[in-house]
Amino acid sequence: MNFKVYRDSWGIPHLRAGSADELAFAQGRNAAIDRAWQIEVDRHRSQGTSASFLGESAVGWDRFARQSRLDDTARRCFDGLDPSTAAWITRYVEGVDSGLAEGARRAPQFAATGLTPGPWRPWTPLGVWLSVHILFAGFPTKLWREEVARALGEEAIELFATDPGGSGSNGWLVTGERTAGGAPLIAGDPHRMIEDPGIYQQIQLACDEFDVAGLAVPGVPGIAHFGHTGSVAWAITNAMADYQDLYRERLREDGGELQALGPDGWRPVSAHTETIEVAGGDPVTVEVIETERGPVVVGGRGASETLSLRTPPRVTGDLGFDALPALLRARSVGDVDRAFDRWTEPVNVVQAADTAGGLLHRVAGRVPLRDPANRLRTVPAWEPAHGWRGWHELPRRAVDTIAVMANERDLAAPLGVEFAPPHRAARIRALLGERRDWSADDMAAIHMDTRLDSAKPLLAIVAALDGLSEDAERLRRRLTGWNRHMDADSADAARYADVRSAVVRLIAAHPALAPLARRIDACAHPSELRPWLALVPRVAFALEGLLTASALPSLDRAEVVRTAIEEVAAAGEAEPTWGERHRLAPWQALPEAQHDNWPGLSGDQECVLSTSSVAAVTDLSVRGPAARYVWDLADRDGSRWVVPFGASGAVGDAHQRDQLPLWLTGAFVPVLTDWNRLTEENRAR
Repeated sequence: MNFKVYRDSWGIPHLRAGSADELAFAQGRNAAIDRAWQIEVDRHRSQGTSASFLGESAVGWDRFARQSRLDDTARRCFDGLDPSTAAWITRYVEGVDSGLAEGARRAPQFAATGLTPGPWRPWTPLGVWLSVHILFAGFPTKLWREEVARALGEEAIELFATDPGGSGSNGWLVTGERTAGGAPLIAGDPHRMIEDPGIYQQIQLACDEFDVAGLAVPGVPGIAHFGHTGSVAWAITNAMADYQDLYRERLREDGGELQALGPDGWRPVSAHTETIEVAGGDPVTVEVIETERGPVVVGGRGASETLSLRTPPRVTGDLGFDALPALLRARSVGDVDRAFDRWTEPVNVVQAADTAGGLLHRVAGRVPLRDPANRLRTVPAWEPAHGWRGWHELPRRAVDTIAVMANERDLAAPLGVEFAPPHRAARIRALLGERRDWSADDMAAIHMDTRLDSAKPLLAIVAALDGLSEDAERLRRRLTGWNRHMDADSADAARYADVRSAVVRLIAAHPALAPLARRIDACAHPSELRPWLALVPRVAFALEGLLTASALPSLDRAEVVRTAIEEVAAAGEAEPTWGERHRLAPWQALPEAQHDNWPGLSGDQECVLSTSSVAAVTDLSVRGPAARYVWDLADRDGSRWVVPFGASGAVGDAHQRDQLPLWLTGAFVPVLTDWNRLTEENRAR
């Protein structure tokens, strides 16, 4: 094949080929060599076959993947692609297959589990994308809202209407009027579950048609979310849109045929049985049912409650992958805009800028037009009012000198229900407004900002308390004097976290929420959806609102905080710093280390440095910045990026975790795209 692989000093791959299709082959082969274990786990998760080598712990996911028909949806979407896009993806898959054997030799997990790598199907990259993003929009939240409404009344839904910590990002664009180089800077960090190896791969892709540096998803060709072509750069944040619906289904058997009640009466249902192979255990049989609304993901034949899932890719047979090669060829903001017109899922806010002065700030993806109730709760499949009737026109906005998105209720407000509080966005805007000579390296101060403005309501109640015990009064004074920064070396931040956790536990156990707790305990929803129904985490994420809202009149908030601060003061435990408890806890298909071996972190859920934990559940952080980037439109090689671990997924490789110290401190790796400064790799192929 006509391609070459280069590496910089951080082991980041830079690929050159004669054509886009040859480059796709090279990218697939590189993904297989550098990330074989990671992409094979993702392939099996998309197919619902991961329990065959990971064992019983993976059965729940495999059942969900099969019932939601991820692999079949990927195949449908592949069949609907433009032929040139399909051919390009096929070359990527051929590249993956050509490199898997070599990649597997570098990954001891294959021998440990007995997994034989490959082969991939042409639509596997689409399946990988679907499996990564099927829960991204948080459709299980509708199960939660249903239980809240039934237990506490519909008005109580608003109490918990906040981002439950599933996915998010910071993103900001600064025009040339506010930069040292006189051209725009685009910066940010996607917040996702921190995986080891990381979900984003730094890469440069170049051929006769284009030359793009960006963050790729291993197992997926091209650069979807964050890229810089030299003349134009783009980045995304999660729009927090609601575009997936859950329908309550009524099933019956009639003459041996399974049927579901829809708006037009009883209609036949697709149903078949599949078997999940389980390493070290007995096979598990699962019935896969699909109504005219979508696949059944809760309940089924004979169940007391049956719910089907309706998603844009399943309905349209389009995942938006025709946008990927168009983005690689983009030369201007207009090109990026037109490419994202083809996008489907997930729904994102896009920011872009080019060297000619073009700017872009818009929502991209597909959001169905339907009854407002669809967005809030499960809805009856048999009522015509809940059908889909076209697609939303997506918002866009002109850019002044600064544009910020951090999952708050702003540009995408008409499209969603639960958004992040405004604190991250407001803090970023305030910091950006402090100067007019920003450089790429200066952006680290924003990426790493640890001020926790969401602490204000709790601290206000703490400050107003009187009549406390001596120890509690000492703690009260300490917290009211705290600077509200969740720094790793701060003992005050740790004490605040102790009080916050105690408050969360007390509210979750309060009689006002007892009816909700009983309903949740009685739920029989699938294990993969249960995290969205956990009461204590829901209270933790909604704490700011729960401390200020007028609902739940029987909840004496001051008394709850008083009890919490007395409990924490009376515990008299040692004085750990926040970082001693707030440690990185990355997801690994085969865990290698205990969490206390991972480093401590600064930040918290609503800091700009959003290293999330769940108060009253764990101080460990499983979610945070999966990458950081700064795109410089004045000089692409003046851009910066960093990932939590490193360029390689191979155990023991020099570049497996060499970026971790930089990621922890806010430092960057330079984006190096000058081929004369790279080292050609001489690997047999």
